[in-house]
Parts: sequence; C-alpha cells; structure tokens
Amino acid sequence: MFRKFDPSNDVSTSTQVKASVQRALKSQIADAHPALTEDILDALLPKKPPLVQYKVGPHLMLYCQRVESSEEDVSASDIPVFFQERDGPILPTLKLVHKYPTLQLTSVTVDKGAIPFLLGGANVMCPGLTNPGGSMPEDKEKPGLAKGDGIVIFAEGKEHAIAVGVMTMSSLDVRKKNKGIGIEIAHYLGDGLFQAEEIQ
Repeated sequence: MFRKFDPSNDVSTSTQVKASVQRALKSQIADAHPALTEDILDALLPKKPPLVQYKVGPHLMLYCQRVESSEEDVSASDIPVFFQERDGPILPTLKLVHKYPTLQLTSVTVDKGAIPFLLGGANVMCPGLTNPGGSMPEDKEKPGLAKGDGIVIFAEGKEHAIAVGVMTMSSLDVRKKNKGIGIEIAHYLGDGLFQAEEIQ
C-alpha cells in the first residue's frame, strides 16, 4: 500500500477533521484495541490541534497531527498517525507505535523466518504465525482475532513492531488451515510512509 509512497506526489487534498468525525475515529480505535483507555485515546488524538485528513489515491485516508512550527517563517507540518483504506479498520502508523511502545494495541508475533519477507513488503503467511516463535491471541468461545481486524505485527526476538496489517481470516482459521495468507500487510518498516517525516 505504501511501498512507493511519496507525499509530494501521492497526497492530494487535505481537510481539517470535524470534532464529530474525530469522536467516531476514537470510537473505532477503541473497539479495535480494547486495552486503550479513554485517557490514552485523548492523548493520542487531542482536540487541539485537530487532526488533518489527507486523501491518498482514490480509496485511502491518512490522518495527521498538525505540528505548529516555533519559527515564524516556517509553516506547520503534519505528522501521520493513523490511516484507513475504504471502510477497513483504522490502523496506526509504525512511527506512532514506536513513539508509544507501551500502548496495548491488538498485536501478533511472527517467527524469525518471516522477518526478511515482511521487510520486503510480503504478506504474513499462516505458518509464520503458527510456527514456534509466532503467536496470536487465544481463541476461546469466539476467535481471538476476526477476519478484517487491524493488527500490529511484532517479530520474534525484536522489541519494536515491524508492520501493520489486516487479518484475511480469523485466528481460529489460521490455526486450523495453517496455509495461505493470514495477514495482508498495509504498512511496514522502511516503506514510503515510514520514511516520510511529515506532510506539508
């Protein structure tokens, strides 16, 4: 999704997010990541300065925090914090995840063998989650993760997240089938969005 992302070419229109839309975003993020409290969400998405929404291509929205410059002749810049494709889940950027490493976001861990493929932008295959070293939330009465859930992806033996993606099947199906694509990668370490410092 962001493999060749270039903010100077790929970003078109920008609009300030209305308060009602920002509340809806917070609600969706809280549903996707139940461990995040209201206070944490308020710190991540404060009312002032408001979020700025950028349109990237025909189906992608990039939500940024406005950072005012202390110098008079330098305009404000926007730092990407979340993004959403069509009606999919709202996903955090890796820089946000790295900035707040103690956030309890819904996550999985892939085994060491998957790391080079993920850093090249490949999707996560089911064995990368079920092999020793990989892990997912436990399945109880219902699957720990449902198809379409937004996920932060960590790697075995690594401290920081290496990618963000969307489940293509439930965690129950991943364990049962153990083949095919388990997570579609949306954003990974070293892609265009990760390298973009700001959007102006």
